[in-house]
Amino acid sequence: MNNEPLISIVDDDQFVRASLRRLIKSFGYAVAVFPSANDFLESPQRDETACLIADVQMPTITGDPHEAVRARALKDGVVCFLGKPFGEGDLSRCVHLALARGKPSDENS
Repeated sequence: MNNEPLISIVDDDQFVRASLRRLIKSFGYAVAVFPSANDFLESPQRDETACLIADVQMPTITGDPHEAVRARALKDGVVCFLGKPFGEGDLSRCVHLALARGKPSDENS
């Protein structure tokens, strides 16, 4: 079993899913990909996912990710909101931030 955090990717574009899968694997993480939010939500990997990368411009999510959508997502706990195209460095930074946020604090050490 892989001890690396599982990064799940939800995007309706097959090319984007494949590209992101390769990139995230190159960062050293386990990866699961899904063509829709419903596929992700119904999967056993949902509960194992340490970080979710999702396209918000998909059917049944939203068709217009303008500033109000971005602001609401960040208010609701989204760590990063990247617009396409984004750079490898930006994605890496966001994944690291998300994983760090999910770790328990070591205040008592």
